[in-house]
Amino acid sequence: MIHRVRIASTGFYAPPRVETADDLAPRLGVTGDWIRTHTGVANRHISEEPLEQLGAKALRAALGDGPPPDLLLSASTSVRQAIPDTSTFILRELGLSGIPGFSVHATCLSFLAATDVAASLITAGRYRRVAVVSAEMPASSRRFTEPESASLLGDGAAAAIFERSAEGEPSCILACRMATHPEGAELARIEAAGVRKHPADPNTRLEDGLFTMDGPRLFKLTAKLGAPVFQGALADAGLAIGDIDLFVPHQASGPGLRVLRIFGIPDERVVSIIAEYGNCIAASIPMALAIAHADGRLQRGMRVALLGTGAGLSVGATILVF
Repeated sequence: MIHRVRIASTGFYAPPRVETADDLAPRLGVTGDWIRTHTGVANRHISEEPLEQLGAKALRAALGDGPPPDLLLSASTSVRQAIPDTSTFILRELGLSGIPGFSVHATCLSFLAATDVAASLITAGRYRRVAVVSAEMPASSRRFTEPESASLLGDGAAAAIFERSAEGEPSCILACRMATHPEGAELARIEAAGVRKHPADPNTRLEDGLFTMDGPRLFKLTAKLGAPVFQGALADAGLAIGDIDLFVPHQASGPGLRVLRIFGIPDERVVSIIAEYGNCIAASIPMALAIAHADGRLQRGMRVALLGTGAGLSVGATILVF
């Protein structure tokens, strides 16, 4: 189903503190060159601000001088606390009251899932102006005994404002697809903070609250399962790979981005921010989108593919006309 909905504006925020590969290397027992070669990450940003401030700053950048949204969707893996929802605190930071807010949580695919939700609600006439905010602080959950995963993660936030497209305007969302394969559920995880390993349980350990992943198995399964979803989304949109002007993927890793070459996608059409920001979880896709927009690389009328994977294992693709 085509949604006559557009991304009206974007914004992002990266915390000012930068941690280089060389800064991080001694904590992991590797070299800076090892990190850059194996993960593609030279720098990542580390937040010294609370999560809701990251989200609020990104949303302020997206809103500019425009009116406030009539719905806020928090599309993140990181949460400020179990309850209330993180959207509550972002709204408080912005001085907004009475506007509904809730979370759409699909790990690294949260922004894509929230895009689908926002477009559907606007098409249904339920809301007119929806803000989607992804604010992530995964650096606080790094497991330093796993150099590969720990060297990938960085903090950041991004936001996008969704509105109905004007009459005759080409901007629209052509297709959204997502598939979850629970056979990959153990490949990327944080086990604590839920009822399975509750903080009050004496058997819960500190490391249960840290991120862990099986990188090689995750990479192989993603490469296998991602293709049908991406190809299906293109078919739904009535497009071929050569019709897409810009590819904005989840910034999983340097090697992960290079997988796109298998599909015949040239590097010059791929937005890559992995080297300077690392893997910012759900914020990766909207940050890459906002940076491309700010740099002038993303222009109105361009056909864009948003591609991603997330713990679950989930894969997703959204095809839109910006």
